[in-house]
Amino acid sequence: MSEPSRRGVLRLSAGTALLGTLALAGCGRGDTATATAKATAKSIDAKPATGTVNVWAAQGDADVLAKVIKPFKAANPNVTVKFTLIPNSEYYTKLQAAIAAGKGPDVAQLFPESQAQFLDPSILQPVPDGLVDSGAFFKSLWDAGLVKDVAYTVPWYAYTYALVYRADLARKAGVEAPTTWAEMVPFFNALKGAGAVHGLGADNGWDIFNGQDVAMYAWQAGGNLLSSDGSWTLDTPAMVDALKYNASFFTSGSADTATPTFLDAQPYFVSGRTATMITGPWVLGQLDTAAKKTGWTAAHVATAPLPAGASGSISFSAGGTWGVLADGGNTDASWKFVRYVSKPSTQVAQYAAYGSLPAVISAWDDPTVKKQPLLDAFLTQLKNTKAFPQVGTWQQVATRLGKETEAVAKGTQTAEKAAASIQAYAKSLGTGAE
Repeated sequence: MSEPSRRGVLRLSAGTALLGTLALAGCGRGDTATATAKATAKSIDAKPATGTVNVWAAQGDADVLAKVIKPFKAANPNVTVKFTLIPNSEYYTKLQAAIAAGKGPDVAQLFPESQAQFLDPSILQPVPDGLVDSGAFFKSLWDAGLVKDVAYTVPWYAYTYALVYRADLARKAGVEAPTTWAEMVPFFNALKGAGAVHGLGADNGWDIFNGQDVAMYAWQAGGNLLSSDGSWTLDTPAMVDALKYNASFFTSGSADTATPTFLDAQPYFVSGRTATMITGPWVLGQLDTAAKKTGWTAAHVATAPLPAGASGSISFSAGGTWGVLADGGNTDASWKFVRYVSKPSTQVAQYAAYGSLPAVISAWDDPTVKKQPLLDAFLTQLKNTKAFPQVGTWQQVATRLGKETEAVAKGTQTAEKAAASIQAYAKSLGTGAE
């Protein structure tokens, strides 16, 4: 996990995904299209791949793919894989434009937390029967690519949120990591008593990521973001509880509403200005650099699953997936490439090369991954995650929810009014699938 700005990368890619409702997923995913998709999901044989496969991906985890797939090229000498790596801030925009112009790649990387606008048979081919074992992946990652029981993407790497905290300060305070909502603020206060300026280094972007956080807390409180008939259900007691829970971090003085900013998060944590982060696994690879000392992380940091609300410790699933374009020119070789990068051994090689956490559960048993004890909490959490709503307007709703979160945290809006406001906004947008 060596990338210095993984969350920044995702902030940009998710933000540009708001453009995705323009012309791609405005089409309704009707029963006829679903039936056609199911009918065309044919199996892929085991013969060597041939021809050229054009792969587009966002810069970051894909930077090492040419190295990782060397065994694939050796086993398939008559195939050429051409990678086009695009800056994250431009990736979805360029991908969408290429698809609209009929000039898209054969294979495209997507993000499970922001791929809803692509999940349509006019854009992506359904995953062929028997290509992979859907049960081999973390369930929510696989589910993120499903529409009407048709799979359009295959998971590549995984991440989720957990607690990352200063173990040295927790030892000094004589406290264990919190396991319930009720224990969260007291834990932060104990770390402050042990020398931290603030118990929590919160994300203060007040944007889509804050919206995702509160959605996660709503799940923990027993809520759902969509009803069984696909309607928004955001004005609920669970959402009110989630907004109040998040606000308690700030109203208790455990976190500051203004700092740290995104780029300050790791330096603040290392210096003791904050003592806990609710964040993803990539941060673990950044802390030694921030501390300017090898081994600092191992001596000072611990991880734990997220504290449980009334319905348990639930986080969200995110990471990377692969899809094959509906009008791609080399379908057979494209799916063989996807099948290869989805193998446990390939995902272990990807982890070794870049730190991308495997989306295949069995890959976590490999010693390369298993020897990292700070990842244990993320593995536990990945087994208890949900996928964000796979509807075209979720990104807009989450961004608006982030702003409502700010108002509640700063005391300018009640949680009840914020929940009503976000429900009204979401209802006005619909889901993009009508």
